[in-house]
Amino acid sequence: MTKEELISLIDSWENMAFLVSEISKSPEYYNMLIDIALYDSIQKSWRAAYLVDLINDTKPTLLLSFLNKIIDQVKIEKNESKRRHFLKLISQNELSQEQQGELFDFCVNTLISAKETVAARVHAMQILYNISLTEPELKPEILAIIEHEIENHSTPGIASRGKKLVTKLKMP
Repeated sequence: MTKEELISLIDSWENMAFLVSEISKSPEYYNMLIDIALYDSIQKSWRAAYLVDLINDTKPTLLLSFLNKIIDQVKIEKNESKRRHFLKLISQNELSQEQQGELFDFCVNTLISAKETVAARVHAMQILYNISLTEPELKPEILAIIEHEIENHSTPGIASRGKKLVTKLKMP
């Protein structure tokens, strides 16, 4: 399968199950898919990010070698859909100290931004919580930010995830 064929297949929702199955078996196709998701400017490239997300549910190890590229791209990504999927993927993976440092300010800014989608804000909140697990000295700051967002800029999604994370952050 060529990159052009993959892009053509991504264009149709009916092909998603087939693509998940085939790409999961082939590192070459997975590399192509990641490349499309990260760097391609075609309008439907967000579907490649969606496919990466679907594949990650059953084959999370495939993503690990691309995590740094995803972190780099999420910070400059203009497409809201791709940014949402990238943040979700990041939130589902263990991060190194360096990766946490790169993401902390970005996630705080994403969480408090009125311009961001609710899903992106929720995933950023989850990443901040995940960081607090390895950097417990950040718990009070993260707790305060989440509580402020729940109180002042809440949506059902922010309130739901935020309340769960606040409970966990308050645990000793």
